[in-house]
Amino acid sequence: MNKSTLTTTALLAAMLGGTLYFTNFLQSPILQVTHSIKSYYLDGVESIQDAINEHFHQQATIIALKEKNRYYEKELINLHQVADEYQKLLHEQNSSLATHPHTALARTLSYVRFGDPHRVWIEMDRFDPKKVYGLLYRGYTAGIVVGSNGHALGLLNGDVKSSYAVTIGSTLAPGIVRGNNERRLIVEFIPTWIPISVGDEVLTSGLDRIFMSGLKVGKVISISKASGYQSAVVEPYFYGKNPAYFHVITEVR
Repeated sequence: MNKSTLTTTALLAAMLGGTLYFTNFLQSPILQVTHSIKSYYLDGVESIQDAINEHFHQQATIIALKEKNRYYEKELINLHQVADEYQKLLHEQNSSLATHPHTALARTLSYVRFGDPHRVWIEMDRFDPKKVYGLLYRGYTAGIVVGSNGHALGLLNGDVKSSYAVTIGSTLAPGIVRGNNERRLIVEFIPTWIPISVGDEVLTSGLDRIFMSGLKVGKVISISKASGYQSAVVEPYFYGKNPAYFHVITEVR
């Protein structure tokens, strides 16, 4: 092998070695950056997937809890009735505990008029415009439902046309509660010979067949007398919250 051939071979070997060296030298930071990008990408994908899973899990949990809440609200209504019947049983010893209300969930659609918080349109199944229905929110009386041009109209507690039969305090003084276009309610036609007191609790009597007996309405905050009757001003437990859903008492037996 002559000197020229050796020189050419040595030069090619040097170029090949240099190419491999620089290739490895350049590949190292490129691969490092690429791996970092992939790592961030996978971490991001997993994070997003975890967030999606958590969101749908929370959503499913919220839906389940809402359903349970509606179930428990309905059970609370039944418990009110049983408790009231039990008290009557203790006093009269002839109650059959046979009264069981039928309730349904109803959705609020909108106010009838802006500026009037006491009237709302209600969406409910099998609505009979000839009937008057009791309206409940979380076990408290919230008003009544009547027909208006074939549609369900919710007259909430504050409305002057929202009225139903009640009793007051331990003496069970009878009366009719109505709205006053204000927060507080008025109980009228209370016999003067039956004593009532400030702080007495007002409950539904069930005699009008709109509500079952024993549901909470509010507490007496003042009393007046006129025309042979007593009247009481009541602070209601429900007023103007405008919830998205109510329970409607569709039948009292």
